[in-house]
Amino acid sequence: QQGISGARSAKMKKDESFLGKLGGTLARRKKSKEVSDLREEGKNAINAPMLPTGTDIHPEDTLLEENAERIMLDPTSRENLKFKDLLKVLIDWINSELEEDRIIVKDLEEDCYDGQVLQKLFEKLSGRKLNVAEVTQSEIGQKQKLQTVLEAVNELLRPHSWTIEWNVDSIHSKNLVAIVYLLVALAMHFQAPIRLPEHVSVKVVVVKQKREGILQTALVTKELTIVFFVLFYKERDAFDTLLDHAPDKLNVVKTSLITFVNKHLNKLNLEVTELESQFADGVYLILLMGLLEDYFVPLYNFFLTPESFEQKVHNVAFAFELMQDGGLKKPKARPEDVVNLNLKSTLRVLYNLFTNYKNSD
Repeated sequence: QQGISGARSAKMKKDESFLGKLGGTLARRKKSKEVSDLREEGKNAINAPMLPTGTDIHPEDTLLEENAERIMLDPTSRENLKFKDLLKVLIDWINSELEEDRIIVKDLEEDCYDGQVLQKLFEKLSGRKLNVAEVTQSEIGQKQKLQTVLEAVNELLRPHSWTIEWNVDSIHSKNLVAIVYLLVALAMHFQAPIRLPEHVSVKVVVVKQKREGILQTALVTKELTIVFFVLFYKERDAFDTLLDHAPDKLNVVKTSLITFVNKHLNKLNLEVTELESQFADGVYLILLMGLLEDYFVPLYNFFLTPESFEQKVHNVAFAFELMQDGGLKKPKARPEDVVNLNLKSTLRVLYNLFTNYKNSD
């Protein structure tokens, strides 16, 4: 019995010794981890001295493979007025292009990530039908659709020296910076009838996975639009610049346009004093086109005294058709914008007529 007791005592000592060693090992590991954490914090502090304290890096943003990186919009940039303006211009443009598809975009991150809107937009702009499923609910299906859409986009843009700042994962993960880069590139390539605000830049947090699980973070400025964008629209620049940067000269332009239209409308004993409102129902536009092209427009082709919004839109759209019949390009403005008393749209339409017919009697 004493032998058994001695054996137990020896085993207990051995267990205690093992637990002591294990405890020591765990303590050393804990201390080592604390040192490692401190070292990581120090590296991050060195690598990202400007990183805002309010920037939240979510756990899923740190699950990266070695040397992989993820880019996130810095929260302060979301409040940047020029960036907000850029988002609004892009959203309005998409909604205008996809109006016939009854697609309404309200939020670029939530509405563009699954590829549906991007597919429709690319097809509309390029006139090319993509071989993709119309509706895809699963993540795999959405990524497959995005892959097809982005391959078509990249194939189109690469020969024109575009830097591809987007991929399937960044778009699908609702990376707003990547989505905006893509939309700006499409707008510029297809010469969209919009004016993007110049020099829009945002700050992004770049999280990069280094060896041994260490995350490196940095704050980087990304420029989303640049000044040479206006080179794509030489025929619009003078007018756009006037509206955007020289509002004091706007009255001079309006006076010139009123003089121009009245020179012709006076032949019918008509006179314009207010450009925004008097062309909104389309009647004067139609009569003006008839005078400029020297023909009589049958009254059954339009509403002489339109009452509803639809009748006014019909009139303005018909006037646009007459302009195209006269050899002018399709107006960049939408009929609805003219009816809604949008001054810029109305002035653009009249300015187009002025530049083409200013020397006609």
